[in-house]
Amino acid sequence: MRPPNQTSVQEFVFLGFSRVRGTNLWLFGVVFFMYLITLAGNALIITAIRIDPRLNSPMYFFLSNLSFLDICYTTSVVPQLLAHCLTSHKTISFDQCMAQLYISLFLGSTEFILLAAMAYDRYVAVCHPLHYKVIMSPRVCIQLAIASWFVGFLNAGVQTAFTMCLHFCHLNTINHFVCEVLAVVKLSCSDTFVNDISLMVAGVLVLLIPCILVMLSYVYIIGAILRIRSSEGRHRAFSTCTSHLTVVTLCYGTAIFAYLSPKGNSVSNRDKMLAFFYAVVTPMLNPLIYSLRNKEVKGALSKIRRRRQ
Repeated sequence: MRPPNQTSVQEFVFLGFSRVRGTNLWLFGVVFFMYLITLAGNALIITAIRIDPRLNSPMYFFLSNLSFLDICYTTSVVPQLLAHCLTSHKTISFDQCMAQLYISLFLGSTEFILLAAMAYDRYVAVCHPLHYKVIMSPRVCIQLAIASWFVGFLNAGVQTAFTMCLHFCHLNTINHFVCEVLAVVKLSCSDTFVNDISLMVAGVLVLLIPCILVMLSYVYIIGAILRIRSSEGRHRAFSTCTSHLTVVTLCYGTAIFAYLSPKGNSVSNRDKMLAFFYAVVTPMLNPLIYSLRNKEVKGALSKIRRRRQ
């Protein structure tokens, strides 16, 4: 619940993408189709990992966490977006906005840390293959997953608490389709210096440092692959990393461009498109990337299809 006497705004109004009914109906159809693909694709990945013993490894343990995160994250955004495509009254209460802000920050922050943990797993697999099972034991994997979720929980709690302490006078129109922290903070009529500093620190700790660690991991991975003499061995080693590297590029690239790049006059419209890509497009692409570029996942999915037939 919000602190007493901190705001006179009872609800926020989203501008969304368009006020033209025909455009909104077209957007509804596209987003709804993408949402179904996201749910089905990620659910299939989780199911395949659960039922196929060949996927009982740290890499797929982290992948199942990532798929679960994608389902939760897109579900925290898309149903409301779909509802607002069908109505001209695009509103959300203050408390619901803060809840949505917290959930999106929680899941987004967790995903960045989880992707760094997955990069560490690939580093150990390629650079220390003989000690892989010892280093990446089930206990270590669970600890890394818990740490990812805890960092996301902590960061979301801090940012949401600072946002709820702001004063919101009469400006309640958000040029966005979701309660995104940067868009909400801009509406405040009080000093946002603490919020700006906390967001900058969070961007460094939760986004930039994990991204640097991922890049360092792949520097060592590429070096180890180049030292493999046979071309077949190099191809096999690199093929285990290409899916993760593609997902990392999509997730970190979009987030860094949104949160750490210089802001211009058209920042709101740009941020809406980046948020749409991160919340709707990326969760749909992740299972496709892993299933299309991974023979073991394709084999497990084929096994599921044969069972149904």
